[in-house]
Amino acid sequence: MFDRRHVLQNAAVGFGWLAATAMLHQHAASEERRQPPEGLFTKESPYHFAPRARRVIFMFMKGGPSQIDTFDYKPLLNKHDGQPLPFDKPRVQFAATGNLLASPWSFRQYGQSGIPVSSLFPNVAKYVDDICILNSVYGTNAAHGGASLKLHTGSDTFVRPGMGAWVSYGLGTENQNLPAFITICPTLAHGGVNNWGSAFLPADCQGVPLGVASQPSTAAQVKYISNSRWTSTVQRRQLDLLQQLNKRHSKVSSSSDALEARIASFELAYRMQAEMPLVQDLSQETAGTLAMYGLDNPITEDFGRQCLLARRFAEAGVRFIQITHSDTKVQWDQHSGLKAGHDKNAAEVDQPIAALLADLKQRGLLDDTLLLWGGEFGRTPVAQGKDGRDHNPDGFTMWMAGAGVRGGTRYGATDEFGFYARENKMHIHDVHATVLHLLGLDHKRLTFRHAGRDFRLTDIAGEVHHGVFS
Repeated sequence: MFDRRHVLQNAAVGFGWLAATAMLHQHAASEERRQPPEGLFTKESPYHFAPRARRVIFMFMKGGPSQIDTFDYKPLLNKHDGQPLPFDKPRVQFAATGNLLASPWSFRQYGQSGIPVSSLFPNVAKYVDDICILNSVYGTNAAHGGASLKLHTGSDTFVRPGMGAWVSYGLGTENQNLPAFITICPTLAHGGVNNWGSAFLPADCQGVPLGVASQPSTAAQVKYISNSRWTSTVQRRQLDLLQQLNKRHSKVSSSSDALEARIASFELAYRMQAEMPLVQDLSQETAGTLAMYGLDNPITEDFGRQCLLARRFAEAGVRFIQITHSDTKVQWDQHSGLKAGHDKNAAEVDQPIAALLADLKQRGLLDDTLLLWGGEFGRTPVAQGKDGRDHNPDGFTMWMAGAGVRGGTRYGATDEFGFYARENKMHIHDVHATVLHLLGLDHKRLTFRHAGRDFRLTDIAGEVHHGVFS
């Protein structure tokens, strides 16, 4: 006599079982390929070529910082303030805009490179010789949701794995007791969980969120990380029994892939209990370090804690760490009140970012840690209303620092007013391809078979910009 489940498995979903078997074979192959390397680059490692970076810290400035008010100095913008733009605006615009609007901030040259940086970022500017400023980034979507998804996943229309998920899939973790991909205080708006999800990749590739953007970073903790009822030994025995039952079920189940991912998540959660609290315990830091990151100042405290946690996770072997600056009231989205809004936001992140650069550098971690800074798009050089700027995906700025990046340089350029990317244009797909290249991964070979085709972070586009490398 057969029960209902047995009949369904062997009759109604026979073809599904064949598909699941193929998926399991593929998953097993990818798991073997994603094992972390031992020591230096070898032919047996998951790298496609020798990497320059071992990990990434992505600093996401939600809302779209203005490139022409931060890292893309345009003296002609001030000279022609209030005059009409001398060339056509984009055919598709997010909102109605008027004439040219001068930057309310001054620029001055910093470092041996003499790169001009806005007075918004006096602390970051001190490290401009370590930074490669990408002045020619562009996208294709003028809306926050689509642009944010494009930046994070490479697609603004479909659910796709996040950038960190692809890195996790390609390289695995350096610390078996911690996730490969952690996102601190992520926003739940404009793409939300899809920005750090794994989509069709194995479930263990998705980002582990700590807190949310709408809450202070003091709440960015792993919930239920300690178990006051059961000792570690008892928990281990419980998991071993659960493993036996799950593996027995997986032999006759059509959902073995999902079950294996669930088993892996249980095991990781068990191991995290020992290490995660130590990494998140900032009391181990000196008073000088806490002050350097701005934890003694209510203005810088929140983002400073994120930056310090990012450094600690990088030290502990987390492969991809994302930190997010997102104020639910202001963000970087100044359609009006440009001066007040950008002043507030920059004051909150400037010191912590500079501290992260300095801290990584003095610990020798900047040599193999890639820092990536930017938002989902930039702002227009023409005014929206009296004192605002509209969304601008046609030419904006991001920057990289660390692992193999040519510091003290400006790569690419926008037009004389900062509206369109003109020189060495760098699409979001190109940014992704370049990041993966620094990690030792060929973006054209980092693929996953799904729904009958091979998918990748850069879809069918993307070029590596070697001019960014030292």
